[in-house]
Amino acid sequence: MRREANPPIRDILTVAKPVVWRPVLAKQKGETKHAALTERLIADIEAGVLKPMDRLPTHRDLARDLGLSVQTVSLSYKEAERLGYLSGEIGRGTFVKARVTDRAGRMMLDHSANEVLDLSIIRGVYLDAHESASRDVLRELSDSDNAEFMRPCRPIAGLDRHRETARTWLRTLNVDANAERILVTNGAAHGIFLALSCIIRSGDVVLCENLTDHGIIGLSNVLGFSLKGLLTDDEGIVPDALSAACAAGGVRALVLIPTLNNPTGHVAGAERRREIAAIAERYGVFVVEDEVYRPMIEEDLPSITDMIPDLGFFVTSFTKAVLTGLRVGYLVVPRAYSIRAASILRVTSWSGTYLSGEIATRWIENGVAQRLVGIQRVEARKRQKVAMDILGGHVASSHPLSLCAWLRVPPHWTEESLVRSLANQNVAVTPSEPFIAGPGHGGGIRICLGGRLNDASLVKALTTVRQAFEQLPPVYDIGSIG
Repeated sequence: MRREANPPIRDILTVAKPVVWRPVLAKQKGETKHAALTERLIADIEAGVLKPMDRLPTHRDLARDLGLSVQTVSLSYKEAERLGYLSGEIGRGTFVKARVTDRAGRMMLDHSANEVLDLSIIRGVYLDAHESASRDVLRELSDSDNAEFMRPCRPIAGLDRHRETARTWLRTLNVDANAERILVTNGAAHGIFLALSCIIRSGDVVLCENLTDHGIIGLSNVLGFSLKGLLTDDEGIVPDALSAACAAGGVRALVLIPTLNNPTGHVAGAERRREIAAIAERYGVFVVEDEVYRPMIEEDLPSITDMIPDLGFFVTSFTKAVLTGLRVGYLVVPRAYSIRAASILRVTSWSGTYLSGEIATRWIENGVAQRLVGIQRVEARKRQKVAMDILGGHVASSHPLSLCAWLRVPPHWTEESLVRSLANQNVAVTPSEPFIAGPGHGGGIRICLGGRLNDASLVKALTTVRQAFEQLPPVYDIGSIG
């Protein structure tokens, strides 16, 4: 693990100073003052004048500066928070909430390899072995009786054989659950949505890492919960930060990626996992354990869900470790939530896709899934070594088995201008914005090493990144203006 030094524990609750924000209000005829302020606030957030995790002026200070009543400012902040733009934290202030916007889509490009050297999307490596395995199973399926997996529309939670085989796969990840607790999903993102839908109501507080997968940030906007990122170190969430947040009250759940976190690549050790489980159990906080990358790690690491089965939800899938296009996942739920989870699954997608579930089941039974995971491990180690050899000290955080690396941005660049400069050289990377869920992250950019890039293309892309880092930016960044 390679990562910058983290702030000492005593700084966990340090609060940033409020930004200087003095908007000019253009109140329309018949429009209330608080509505005009809300409109200006949202416009400045969407324009980037106010950035994710900026701390806004206090109600009283902004009211004094703008000549408004405190009640007017309070109403405006409350409305912006209801709409998902702000997050109010007792004793700390009001912060601009991280949001998944159309900018995130532009940052994570999905063009063909002929158009751009794409390091912006995290995905499994795809080699000839994956192509061959895919063709083999499709031929096998075409020659077999498909009645078992093509005709039924029940059970909702997944076919009995698929769920029993899932138990075998989950045991390799140190999760021992009866089939009744297992649902077959259309990937890990689907599983996380189902888990949170079981336990979360609008306005609830959910904790996560201060840099986390953008999917959970998007879900906070969809499901209406308040997402609060916690301080992390090279093993993920700092237990003292978790304990302090839970002690403050109002926390319903914790969502974390304990293995090969996206985007930082950190891995929580066995003792860290036990500490997190103990804190969650002490405060009665649910834990959604996103372990989509867990099959990549051979180390014998315990599952938090197995430690607290009445509070734990375990999510994994085949998309990162086995085959990108195999969107099959397994969700393990507490026994009391098996019926509720299945009912939510029914009204959102009826069930996981039986055909994909059949492919996953066959690959587990015949050993193909394990063989493809082994290929991913070998290729990830090789690509991480290439990245370290080329980028060296620019790497802030990585892991030999991770499909991505987190890079520190040189002080003479801004993230936005660096990403734009690389895009102009046909290399796509992702800045920190889509991943920011809390303070103390330090910024950076993520590069992804999976996909179908050949060795020469990977070296070319990483060399372009290094050369850009070592260049000085233009004195006047004209962006896309020709």
